Amino acid sequence: MRFEGTDFTGAHAEGHTFLECALVGATLDDAHLEGSRWSECEWERVGGVGLTLAEASLADLTVEGCRLAAVSAWGSTWRDVTVRGGKVDFLNLRGARLKDVVFVDCVVVELDLQEATVDGLSFEGCTLQQATFGRGRYAGLDLSGATLRSPVGLAGLKGATLSRGQVIDLADAFAAELGITVAD
Repeated sequence: MRFEGTDFTGAHAEGHTFLECALVGATLDDAHLEGSRWSECEWERVGGVGLTLAEASLADLTVEGCRLAAVSAWGSTWRDVTVRGGKVDFLNLRGARLKDVVFVDCVVVELDLQEATVDGLSFEGCTLQQATFGRGRYAGLDLSGATLRSPVGLAGLKGATLSRGQVIDLADAFAAELGITVAD
């Protein structure tokens, strides 16, 4: 199915399965997609505020040029997902399971990755503002291609990949989180 310019404001599709669907220029304001399953789908130029994807399953999904805000996707499972371009404000992926997920050339503001299990998540050419980490498993998290602004929970990033420049830029934040006083 192809949904072009469709307004799904306030839609309730909890627990539904979407296979080989395309949402193009659609609106997902206050859409309730808890526990839904998305497989081999694409979202292009989708807009939405207050989108709920809690405990949803996203597999082989492409999200391109979208403008989303207040996305609640805690406890969700993402596999082979590509997010390209656009902007996402307030993305809650707390406790999510992410495998082979890539964000490319986008801005993500207030990303919550606390308690997430990551097995392949990278940010290429992205800006992450106020990302929060902690108590997760980040063995496959690659932040080396991102610009990090005001991240929180850096001390919990065991297993993640950062560039040398990022480590130097974030040295004061690392020290503060570890309770280290840096004397000049």
